[in-house]
Amino acid sequence: MTLPDRTWPDRALAQAPRWLSTDLRDGNQALASPMCKDRKLAMFELLTDIGYREIEAGFPAASQDDFDFLRLLIEEDRIPDDVRISVLVQARDELIRRTVAALVGARRATIHLYNATAPLFREVVLGVDRQQCKDMAVRGTRLMMRYAKEALGDCDFGFEYSPEVFNETEPEFILEICEAVMDVWQPERGREIILNFPSTIERSLPTTFADQIEWVHRNLSRREHVCLSVHPHNDRGTAVAAAELAVLAGAQRIEGCLFGNGERAGNVCLVTLGMNLLSQGIDPGIDFSDLDRIRRTVEHCNQLPVHPRHPYGGELVFTAFSGSHQDAIKKGFEARDCAARAAGVPVADTRWYMPYLPVDPKDVGRTYEAVIRVNSQSGKGGVAYIMSACHALNLPRGLQIEFAQLVQACTDATGSEISPAQLWQLFNQEYVMDPSQANGTTDEAAYRARDEGVIACLHVEGRTRELDEDQVKCARTIGAALASAGVDVRSVHRQTWTQPPNAEPTAVAAGAGFSADQGVAVYAECTIGERMSWGVSLDRGDLAAAAVAAVRTAVRRAAQPRIHDPADLHRPALSAPIAVR
Repeated sequence: MTLPDRTWPDRALAQAPRWLSTDLRDGNQALASPMCKDRKLAMFELLTDIGYREIEAGFPAASQDDFDFLRLLIEEDRIPDDVRISVLVQARDELIRRTVAALVGARRATIHLYNATAPLFREVVLGVDRQQCKDMAVRGTRLMMRYAKEALGDCDFGFEYSPEVFNETEPEFILEICEAVMDVWQPERGREIILNFPSTIERSLPTTFADQIEWVHRNLSRREHVCLSVHPHNDRGTAVAAAELAVLAGAQRIEGCLFGNGERAGNVCLVTLGMNLLSQGIDPGIDFSDLDRIRRTVEHCNQLPVHPRHPYGGELVFTAFSGSHQDAIKKGFEARDCAARAAGVPVADTRWYMPYLPVDPKDVGRTYEAVIRVNSQSGKGGVAYIMSACHALNLPRGLQIEFAQLVQACTDATGSEISPAQLWQLFNQEYVMDPSQANGTTDEAAYRARDEGVIACLHVEGRTRELDEDQVKCARTIGAALASAGVDVRSVHRQTWTQPPNAEPTAVAAGAGFSADQGVAVYAECTIGERMSWGVSLDRGDLAAAAVAAVRTAVRRAAQPRIHDPADLHRPALSAPIAVR
């Protein structure tokens, strides 16, 4: 159908709908190995723990396992007072009777009655006409009300009706059968009816589904006493869009499964829907603050893996391997840090507005450690991010470029990812010298290239006593210490230490990395004749010793075969006299 005067495109989502999880029923029926009792309990406890208050707990007339599980929840008093369980049943006498029996003793429950209404199902599956189909729904509603009145006593029981295959049923017949069911139930204030409209097999655009929902929303009588619910399936891969547009069109409730489990391509994913709202600043009413725990529990209960690229919850959805993405994310973190310092507030209190990351990974319990991972597709931005976030070293740009080339050569050779620990090991082996191994400043063997002349530009970062003294005096001290070894120190650049708030303390504490509180880092950018080379030293306090060690490493490296042409490296001019910036 089409709705030329549709109004839903002009609306915006402002609040979360009601949610119903059907993981224990629709999701369970879709598993090659249906959940055992323990896995069902784990799923039920997860759902209640994170905030779902309407849970379809089973299809008790379909199997003894489902019946027994319902009885266990009720008899062991495992259902929280504010949780309403729901049970599904076809509109058939003997099935309704057994379903009601499964609910005896429940405090709050909804009986969900359904029958197929689409022409294909009426004609091929059920062999009924429209009148017989409507009579089936009306008779089922009467039976449900009679048996519930007899058996459920003080239970606060509600009623939900689904015209199955709603999206392929004639709109006027949907209205006719729903009105007939409501005539029996008699919804009124304090006695709502849930009319649930499933796109049982998704065959059309989500815009078509939204038109269907808006048409029903406009034409139902007693609308103020109706909770209009949708149950989208994902056969075309557009269930999330269909659900969101349906809410714009008048739906108040969504049924689905965590991570989209369900028959065929699955039900609509409740995680994606909830996180979509959260990313727009709307509270979904569900606690996704430990999304990894949710994913692990769902994988255990369903015995199915969640795809690593699944929106929000997949293992890799917050991870960048691409060099351009990594560079943008690194700059985004730096800009956020600067904004926080300028405003004088903690970084966590600043607006999250980050390239390639629609939500803050920490909001769903992720660390920043896996935001950037390095492989052969990565560039200097990713390498520099890891060195800063995991190892607390803010490499000068020229060193970033050179080290990234070394890393890429390694990852090209292995064809695999390089971990932060391996990155540190590679950096340490290639560039770092312990000042205690420098053997003083006059060891001629250390400067085999001195006859060609060694010109050093030093980049210094760290929070040490020496850096707090007169900086020009400090620079002269370094120059004098290196002059006896034939090293001409042209400039000393001071880098203000900015331990990134996104750094992972555990990575540094685990033995890899450096801390500003430990001392000083010196990066020596040395030109020896026509060659340029980098060396690094990390010292606990002796800036002059660190500078000597860094230069010694650079000269030693200059005499070794290189993996790239140094002429390709971009380096600043070194013509200035000793100065501190």
